[in-house]
This record gives sequence, C-alpha cells and structure tokens, in this order.
Amino acid sequence: MDSLANGPEPSNASSSLATVSRLTRGDELELVIDKFADRGQCIGRVGNKVVLVPRVLPGERIRVRVMKNQNRFVRSEPLAILEPSLQRVLPRCRYFGICGGCTLQHVSYEAQLEAKRESVRSALVHHGGLHELEVRSPVAAQTPYFYRNKMEFSFAARRWLSPEEIASGRKFNTDFALGLHPSGIFHKVLDLHECHLQSECSVALVNGVRTFTRNAGWRPWDARTHEGYLRHLVIRESAHEASVMVNLVTFGHDAERMSALGDFLQAEYPHVTTLVNTINTSHAQTAWGESAVTVFGPGRIRDRIGALVFEIGPGDFFQTNTRQAEALVDVVRAMASLQPSNYVYDLYCGTGTMALSLAGQAARITGVELIESAVESARTNAKLNGITNCTFVAGDMLKILTPGFVTAHGPCDVLILDPPRAGLHPKVATRVATLGAQRIVYVSCNPRSQARDLNILAGTYRPVLAQPVDLFPQTYHVENVVLLEQRTDT
Repeated sequence: MDSLANGPEPSNASSSLATVSRLTRGDELELVIDKFADRGQCIGRVGNKVVLVPRVLPGERIRVRVMKNQNRFVRSEPLAILEPSLQRVLPRCRYFGICGGCTLQHVSYEAQLEAKRESVRSALVHHGGLHELEVRSPVAAQTPYFYRNKMEFSFAARRWLSPEEIASGRKFNTDFALGLHPSGIFHKVLDLHECHLQSECSVALVNGVRTFTRNAGWRPWDARTHEGYLRHLVIRESAHEASVMVNLVTFGHDAERMSALGDFLQAEYPHVTTLVNTINTSHAQTAWGESAVTVFGPGRIRDRIGALVFEIGPGDFFQTNTRQAEALVDVVRAMASLQPSNYVYDLYCGTGTMALSLAGQAARITGVELIESAVESARTNAKLNGITNCTFVAGDMLKILTPGFVTAHGPCDVLILDPPRAGLHPKVATRVATLGAQRIVYVSCNPRSQARDLNILAGTYRPVLAQPVDLFPQTYHVENVVLLEQRTDT
C-alpha cells in the first residue's frame, strides 16, 4: 500500500459504510478514480455521488477522507493509494502536495497532456455546447521543468509549517518566510528552498535574498495586521539573453536599504543585470505597485520570441514560458492564414508579442490594450525591431470598438483575441461579431470563459478547431487556441 505523505494512515475504514447522503467531514471511503476533472483534480463515485480528489490518477483504487459533502459532489483528500496507476511518477519537488504552485508532478508528462486535452474538451462541451468541435492534443513543451521566465515569491510574517516539520519536534523561526503560499492559505507562506519551475539561478537568488534581508532585520509584511516592509520578490529571466531582473516589492521606498541590497546582489550574483524596487502601499496582496525605482541596471530585461527582441519592464505582461510562447505564435499564425493585404486587429494585445510576431505576414495590424504602460512597451518593441506596420492604441474595449475606430484603422479581415481569464465582456463579444472579420483566432488561458464567449459569437462565427498549447507543465493550466470562421449560412 502506498501511503500519501500529506495525510495520515486511517485508524479504520468503518465509516466507509456510511450512506452517501450522510457523509460528513472525516468519513473515509474506498473508491476507484474514473477520469480527470478540472483544476488538476480527478473524479470518483460513491453511488451516484461524484467525489473530487486531488493528486490521484484515473484507474487508481484509493482511500480518501471526506472534507466536505456538498449538494452536487463530495470534496475529499487522498489518504492512501491502494492500486496505483502506471502513469504515476515520483514528484521531483519535496514540497509537492503542500506548495500551491504545482498540481501534476505525480503525473507522467504524457498523461498531463491528455488531462489538459480532456479539460479543454470538457469546458467547451459543458460551457459552450460544442460537442463536435475537434480538440487536438496539446502542443507539448520540450522542457517540462525549469521553464518559467518569471516567478513571484511572497514574504510573510507567518511561516507555514508542514506536518513533517511539526512532527520533527524542532523549533522553527515562524515570523519570517519567503516562498509560496500553500494551496488555499493566503496569510502564511511556505519557506521555499527549492523550486523546479524556474531556474536554479532563481532558487539561489531566493535563498540569498532571504538570508540577506532576515540578517538585516527587515520585517516581512503581515497580511493580517498590514504591517511590515518586505512584500514580494519577483525574478525575471531571459530565455535567450544574459538578462536577469530582481524586483523587490516593498511597503514604501528606503534608499539606504535598496543600496545595501544592490551592493549584495552585485557582489554575490553578478549575473543579475538590474534591480528594481516596486512600491506597494496598498493592502492588496499583489506584486504590482504605484511606482517603481530602478536601483541599478536598465530597469528592464530583454528576451526574444523567434527573431524578435522584446524589452520587458517590471510590470509588463510577457508569456511566462518563452519557448512555448514561440509555439503559441506558430499556432496562431497557422490559424490566421494571413495574406499580405490583410488588416488585422489584435485585441488585448499586451506588450505586442503577437501583433509584432505576425506583422511580416499582414498589411497592417492594430493592437488594442487597456493598460497604457503595456501599450508604451509595445510601441517601444515595434521600434526596437524596425516594425512600422503596427499601431498600438490604449483604451477600454467597451468604449473603443466603435464604427469610428474601424474608419480610422481600416476594416478588420482577421481578428486576434487574447483576453484576461474572465474572458470577453458580453457587450464586447457582441461588438466583435459586428467587425466583419473573416476569421477569428481566440487565445485563452481559461477554456471555460472562452467556451461561454464562443457561444455568444455562435450566431456569426463557427468554431472550426481547438488547439491547446501547454505553456504550464506540472500545473493544470493550459492555453487554448480556437479558430472561428464567419458563417455563410446566416
């Protein structure tokens, strides 16, 4: 029997005989897992009741403890794997199952891809009614570990201790931590000494900055009392250039402290090319802030997608997996089937990654983005690459997509959509349908909201193909690209 490290062995399983309707927290059940579900979970059944279980695999016979019996399903935690799947692998990271970063390290990479394909298919069927839409196998990442170019780590005045640490009897300093939040816990942080998503260089920086700031007596932010100085450590790395940014997010700016940290980094980590201090004096637990001070270096890093060079500031959006972002561009380019005479709108264009990557195949591309700093970065990147047929406009989609906008920027032949996780505002979706594009390529990191939007567009556009791209190995997240063609039967 394979016991799971994150749950104790049950004392007995007599409560597994409890009737489904009377299941309560603490009851134990044996069941066989049927299939993958959303957000890295799997589904088993007791009678006609669905049981959601994390960190297991289809086909496994397991013992679980009931955490919550809800109307439509039971939430549970796995206690023991009684019959493991052949697709189960040993997680690389000692924090797996505790840290909220990875959810699929126990799953072979081939099975991860199938789980993501099924997740996309299920979302499109259940939230969009798209039963017949072909969902291809995700474009696999060549490097399923150490792929992220950006990681955000949190400081906390309350350290979360693992069951193993508590059981060890050792005494720990619990008023200082730097790492990631355990799943579902936002006021405490797991003091992280390894991570397999970003590079070993990044882990060394986390450990070095922790030691320096703790020894200097700098207080971490307390999410409950709203006191303290240190809030987040953000590390950005270029996949193709010798360029590394350390961004320390603090409550207020202290020039003397930042100078000391800069001296430390330049002495101990000479590969760090720039240090930025972002100021966040709000109560929001975010690495964004109202201002940023460059301590040394240019305050930006450079990276490449294909032949293009991009400058990336501390607050700029850039796909977190550079090499898979190149694969994403290839998928969008193939679906867009651009002609030299085409006018293209790239809505929610960010810093211009997609627009600039497609510029060589189109007559003109107009990018629209709400965040003005991102638009400025897009314009800078256009100049940096000598691209003159891209125009970038800052504005709210609800206000900007007017007949006057079309008059100013030309009729739309092909439309690229890449909205935030929430998807399109219903009124924006309605306006998009009136732009007259022959094809729409809809990129989404949330297939559920994407499916809802496809339903809104269904009267004007027919979904043709869905192609997921795995930008986030070891997690349940997936990017999905759908090609839509204008209907001729309306």
